[in-house]
Amino acid sequence: MALGGKRAAVLLFLGDVAVFVLSLWLTLFIRYAEVPSVALFIDHIRVFAGLFILWPIVFYMAGLYSKRAMLFKSALPSVLMRTQLLNVALAALLFFLVPTLGIAPKTNLAIYLIVSLIGVFLWRLWIFPRWSQPALRERAIVIGEGDEVDALVREVNENPRYHIVFQAVMLPRDAQPHFDELLATIVREHVSMLIVDVDDEAIAPILPRIYDTTLMKRECSLVHLHDIYEEVFDRVPLSLLRYEWFLKNFSAAPSLFYTWAKRAIDIAGGVVMGLVTLIALPLVYIAMKIEDGGPLFIAQERFGQFGSRVSVLKFRSMSFNDKASGTWLAEDARKENRVTRVGSFLRKTSLDEFPQFINILRGELSLIGPRNDIVGLGERLAQSLPFYMTRYLVKPGITGWAQINQQYEQGNISPQSIEETKTRLAYDFYYMQHRSLGLDILIALRTVKRMLFRVSSW
Repeated sequence: MALGGKRAAVLLFLGDVAVFVLSLWLTLFIRYAEVPSVALFIDHIRVFAGLFILWPIVFYMAGLYSKRAMLFKSALPSVLMRTQLLNVALAALLFFLVPTLGIAPKTNLAIYLIVSLIGVFLWRLWIFPRWSQPALRERAIVIGEGDEVDALVREVNENPRYHIVFQAVMLPRDAQPHFDELLATIVREHVSMLIVDVDDEAIAPILPRIYDTTLMKRECSLVHLHDIYEEVFDRVPLSLLRYEWFLKNFSAAPSLFYTWAKRAIDIAGGVVMGLVTLIALPLVYIAMKIEDGGPLFIAQERFGQFGSRVSVLKFRSMSFNDKASGTWLAEDARKENRVTRVGSFLRKTSLDEFPQFINILRGELSLIGPRNDIVGLGERLAQSLPFYMTRYLVKPGITGWAQINQQYEQGNISPQSIEETKTRLAYDFYYMQHRSLGLDILIALRTVKRMLFRVSSW
C-alpha cells in the first residue's frame, strides 16, 4: 500500500550502511591518491565498525527510518543535518577520547566525516527518492465518510510517493443504490483496490456483493478503511470507531512474556530515574530558591489504570500548582501562573517528570503508555470526547506513542485544545492496539532523542 513499510525501512538501512562503507573506501582513495589495498581497507573497517553500528542507531532514534522520513522531503534536510552533526560529534569523541580506537593519521577521520556527510545526503535526498518513486500508482476507490476519510484522501492524493491514488470517494449510504455503477467504474478505470468502512451500518446490506466482487471474482482487492488509515498515519481513525472495535482489540490480556518484560524494564528505568532525581534535586532546589523561593515539588492527583486515582510528585515548573479542577481558571489567574525560568528548563529536558519514579516502582505507572491526565482535566475531556476514558484500559506511562509522534500547535509542549487531544487519543488507541516490546523500545529511544534535543516529532 503506502510506501514506508518494513521493506522500505530495510532498504534505507542497507543503503545507509553501504554509504558508510563506501565513504571509508573513498576516504582512503582520496588520502593516499591510489586504490586502497584490501589489507588497508580491512584494517580501517575494523576501526570504523563501531561507527557503522552507532550511526544507524542514532538515525533510528531520530526517526530517519520512519514513514515520515521516507514520504516527506520538506523537513528532511534539516533533520538529516542535525543528526549527522551529532554523529560527527560522536565519532570525534569515539576516536579522540578512546586511544585504543585511534587511527593514524587523524586526517583520515576528518576526510571520512566530510565524505560520509556528502554521501548520506546524496543517498537520502537524491538516490532513494528516485528509487522509491512508484512508476505506476495503484488505483483505489474509498467507501466511507468523515473527517478522517477526507484527511486520508488529501494525504495520499497530494503525495506522489504513495503507491496508491484514490480515484473516487463514495458515501456508505450511496453504495447500495449505486453499486452497479461502482462495479462499472472499477472495470472502466482499472481500479485494483476497494477500500471500505465495513463497520458502517449502511454497508451491511451490500457486504455479500462486496465480498463476491473482491474475494470470489477477484475484480479488485478489498482493504479495510481502518487498516489503510493506520498504515498512513500511525494512529486510529476516531470517527470510524464502534464499540465492537474495543471488544475486538482489548478483550484479550497481553502475553505473560510481555507483561513481565515490561515490568522488568519499568523497574530498571525507575531506578535510573530515581538516581537522576537524587543528583538533580539539590541543584533544582537551589535554582528555585534563587528565582522565586517557591516549593520544590508539586503533588497532582492523576488517573491510573482503569480510572483509578494516583498521586504523583513533579518538580514544580510554574509559579503555583494548577490542579486543573473541574472548572477553568480565570484569565487573570492563567496569566499569573506562568512557567518559571527553572520550570522551562525542567520541561524542555523532561526532568520535571522524573520524581514519578516512585509511582513506577510502585507499579502505578509505566515508563511507556498513554500519558495520564490530572483528574479534573481528564473529567472535562471525558465529557467532550467519546471513548476517552477507554485509554486507561492499559497502565498509563510517562511517555508514549502520542508524545513521540504528535506535533502540537506553535508554542505548545502538550495538547492544549480539543482537536489536539483528539489526535493524541487516536495515537493512544493505536499504541493500545499494537503494543509490544518492540514498540515500547522504539518509543523509549525516540523519547531519549526528544529529551536531549527537543526537536519536532522526527
